[in-house]
Amino acid sequence: MDIGEIKDSVVRDIDSSYIQLRELSRKLHDTPETAMEEHRAAAWLTEYLEKNGFSVERGICDLPTAFRGKYGRGKPAIAFLAEYDALPKIGHACGHNLIATSSLAAGIACKKVVDELGGSVMVYGTPGEELAGGKALMAERGAFAELDIAMISHPGGGHHVLMNALACQNLYIEFFGRAAHAAADPEAGINALAAMILSYNAIDALRQHMKETSRIHGVITDGGEAANIVPAHTAATFMVRAVEDKYLDELKEKVISCFAGAAKATGAKLKFRWDEVRYAAMKNNITLAKLFQKNMEVVGRNIPIGEGAISGGSTDFGNVSQLIPAIHATVEITHDSISVHTTEFAKAAAEEDALRRMLDAAKAMAMTAVDLLSSPETLEKVQAEFKKG
Repeated sequence: MDIGEIKDSVVRDIDSSYIQLRELSRKLHDTPETAMEEHRAAAWLTEYLEKNGFSVERGICDLPTAFRGKYGRGKPAIAFLAEYDALPKIGHACGHNLIATSSLAAGIACKKVVDELGGSVMVYGTPGEELAGGKALMAERGAFAELDIAMISHPGGGHHVLMNALACQNLYIEFFGRAAHAAADPEAGINALAAMILSYNAIDALRQHMKETSRIHGVITDGGEAANIVPAHTAATFMVRAVEDKYLDELKEKVISCFAGAAKATGAKLKFRWDEVRYAAMKNNITLAKLFQKNMEVVGRNIPIGEGAISGGSTDFGNVSQLIPAIHATVEITHDSISVHTTEFAKAAAEEDALRRMLDAAKAMAMTAVDLLSSPETLEKVQAEFKKG
């Protein structure tokens, strides 16, 4: 079989599995499970892989809902990553039901490719993308060490091959003051809420003097108990983001100074903790992206590379991209006015047209695997770009 025939067979295999893939996507969508609680989703996905000839390891990296499905034994090893966690209260408002379905479709369609060309194909189940950084944890624990290439496709309101995501780390803040009657004895109190509000104002001032592509945002989770009591405790969660990991470290120090200054001004005691999980900046691979773009054109989807555009968001797939050549494509399933993480997007993620678009992305990912498995020279170009940095 020549390369064109192999690619045609990939497309036919995904088309012939449409009914089963639609059922899988709908089950995931109709049964949303939040970060690290995706027990039913992980069970359905691993069962589907096993029924289609993959060997499956469950609970890898000490994460009960993570898994690795593998077909073949040789090199290169190409992986498609599945996400399947939902958001609290609004369900699959980031379309992870579609991500999981498209990655499984691509992986299973590559079985004949591996039989014909050698190498191996894997599907990784990566839990907790939204709130827990599952891929970051898996990367730290060596889950992706044997891989040569990783790919994922994400539904969105627009489309582009490159995902210029920001490095990100969560910050947990507490101020401890002293309670007092706010009218009868206010001088006896130390106002922890005043410290938090001063911190917010300091953060606003800092925004004028940081790189425009960076982001700081947060929410107060405890603002006090009653209007007539000087608040003795306040708490907040902030997220700090930057295009470069190095600049994120610089920005983190400036952010802490905002809170430390407020503590000194009010007399409140500051306690803070950075989240152990850190989302790395995305390291894109243009060579790999162009292969995917060309294969999307084959299935009738024109998608721009999107080089240079900053998404403003973050993903733990960035941690994977720092280890191996990778792409994180975004596929339009609705128009720009409907953004992810909304109830409207959750509804769109259940539509058949959205699934068809994402299965076209699955075809393109699988055909990109064909390009890499059939041509050592192409693989070398992708890897050379990655090593160059």
